[in-house]
Parts: sequence; C-alpha cells; structure tokens
Amino acid sequence: MEKIKHHLTDEILMAYSAGTLPEAFNLVVATHISLCDECRAAADSYDALGGAVLEDQEVVTISDGALKATLKLISEMPKDAIKTMHARKPGIFPAPLQDYVGGDADSVEWRSVGMGVKQAVLKTSKEASVRLLYIPAGVAMPDHSHKGKEMTLVLQGAFSDEDGRFARGDIEIADQELHHHPVAEEGEDCICLTATDAPLKFNSLIPRIAQPFLRI
Repeated sequence: MEKIKHHLTDEILMAYSAGTLPEAFNLVVATHISLCDECRAAADSYDALGGAVLEDQEVVTISDGALKATLKLISEMPKDAIKTMHARKPGIFPAPLQDYVGGDADSVEWRSVGMGVKQAVLKTSKEASVRLLYIPAGVAMPDHSHKGKEMTLVLQGAFSDEDGRFARGDIEIADQELHHHPVAEEGEDCICLTATDAPLKFNSLIPRIAQPFLRI
C-alpha cells in the first residue's frame, strides 16, 4: 500500500475518542485508523487522556443486576451476527468495515447510479449517512460543493480533485468551502467509503434531478 498522505484532523480524532461523532462518521474513522498507523497512534493517545480524566472522577456504583443483564443481551444476539464478526477474510475492506457490512466488497449489494458508477447505502443512525461508492477507472463524478461535512476514505484505486490525489487509506474531509470534481485514476477502479451529514450541492441539472432518488 502507498504511504498514506491525507489524515484525520485532531478535532475529529478527539470527537471519535469522546464518542460524539455520528455513527456514519465513526465507521469512516474506525476504518481509516485500521489502515493508518499515525492516526491510530493519535486516537490511542486521546483514549488514554480520556481514561486519565475518568480516573479523577467520582466512582459511580452500578446496580447488582447490570452484569447479568449485559451477559443476557450477549447470549440473545442472533447467531448470524456472532458468526459475521468472525467471518473476516483478507480483501479490500478493513476489519471494521467487514464487520459492519458482513463481508468484503463481493458481498455488497451495489446499485447502479449511471456511467458505470455504483453505490451501496449502509444502514446507520439518522444524524448522517454513509455509503460505499464504486467508480470505474477514468470516470469523473459530477462537480459539487457541500451543505455540511463530507468524509471520504479510499479503499481501492485512487481519485484526484482540487485538493490533490487520494489513494488507498487516504481520507478527504470536505465542507462548505470545498467545490470539487473528483476523477477516478486510470488503471484500477476506485472504491470509497463516504459519510455526509447534509445533501451535496450539484451544479448540473441531471445530478440535481437524480439526487432525491440516490439519497446523496
């Protein structure tokens, strides 16, 4: 794998450690840090800092039945869910993403969105959405800006836009300031994991018409 050049910000890593990110962004962050030694080390340091802060807090007594209730919930988990957590295999998707979707890229139910581009919207909480994008090599995505935050992690191939080149493990963080036109690099189809907390702003008419149906 190429050296990762685009990383998470300290602000996002602190929010991830504190547990304040929406589920969709948590998935992207967890998947990135499973690939990136630098961001994983930073996340570990924030976890350690949070642990030190907790040690200084008052001890809270939990109920006598808390452990028993937790063990009961674990025992009642569907067998398929437990099996999925142990069904990881080497592939395109890192472990956190394989656990989330129940397998690698070949198990994803892709839906065509035109021009050979496919997507799979993943189930998540309502605060933000997360999807897998499959972009054929050489294909350009519609130029767009953002009403909120967009976080894109490359899992295979590479793409380039106004912010630079992004390959496997690289993460692009876009907000209302960025207007871009991503183009998948020639040679290998590009697969990305993308989370957004607001609809995109497309300049072209056709993407705007299709937007409600594609949920982007």
